[in-house]
Amino acid sequence: MIRSFPPFVSSHTEILILGTMPGIASLEKQEYYAHPRNHFWKIIYTLFDNMPVSGVFNEKISFLQDNRIGLWDVLENCDRQGSLDVHIKNQTENDFESLFLEFPGITKIVFNGKVSYHYFSKKFGQIEGITYYVMPSTSPANTMSFENKFKIWSSCFF
Repeated sequence: MIRSFPPFVSSHTEILILGTMPGIASLEKQEYYAHPRNHFWKIIYTLFDNMPVSGVFNEKISFLQDNRIGLWDVLENCDRQGSLDVHIKNQTENDFESLFLEFPGITKIVFNGKVSYHYFSKKFGQIEGITYYVMPSTSPANTMSFENKFKIWSSCFF
């Protein structure tokens, strides 16, 4: 059984980015999107014209929060061999009802990949007042080029 991380959300969060479950590299480092070939941080820093990407995880989280962005995963825990979402079994979703009550400023959810959207929408459906965007996964398992991922991701931020 593997477990996701706590949410990185503040009272200023308007955009919540949701992955499915951290991969092996992230679980080992206890940091979101820790795999060196994952495009997540490069996309976010490029969106806000703030390169280079910090190498310090707490600085990355502060950068997100300064831009009113929160980060979490749809699943609280699951069984999974390896890092691929297709191998997820026996999953339990995180408590989004409580999260949205505590942080009512969230008006946009950006799903990092179709699988996170699948698990979220299956359990919670469409939540009134929140707009959903399903983006291509930033994982290195998604072989789409950085340029194409960036172009699509930029469509939901500005």
